[in-house]
Amino acid sequence: QVQLVESGGGLVQAGGSLRLSCAAAGRTFSWSAMGWFRQAPGKEREFVATIAYSGGSTFYADSVKGRFTISRDNAKNTVNLQMNSLKPEDTAVYYCAARGSRWPSRWDYEYDYWGQGTQVTVSS
Repeated sequence: QVQLVESGGGLVQAGGSLRLSCAAAGRTFSWSAMGWFRQAPGKEREFVATIAYSGGSTFYADSVKGRFTISRDNAKNTVNLQMNSLKPEDTAVYYCAARGSRWPSRWDYEYDYWGQGTQVTVSS
C-alpha cells in the first residue's frame, strides 16, 4: 500500500513557476515508478510526467516538455514536479500516482495508487 498526499498548488500568473510535491507513505515507495497527471474542468485526465523507481528515466507530455521537471527523493519518500513558464492552459487539478512497477508509464490505468489532487490555476 502507498498513500499519497500532494501539496504546492495555488494561483500564479502566466510565466510564473510552482513546485508541486507528493509525500508518499508506504514501504514500497522506492520500488514504485511515479507519475503526475492533471485534469482540467470538462476534460479527460491527461498524462504530465513520469519517473522510474531510481529516478534514472523520465518522460514528459509534449505540452510540458522543456518547462516541467519531475524528480524524486527516495530517502524522503517524495516526488516533485517543478513547473516553469506556466501557461493558462496548465490550469488543472494535478494528481500524483504510484505504480506497482519500477518502470515509468504514461497510461493512467497502469497506476495503482492516487493522491487527492492539488489545484493549479494560472491566470493570464
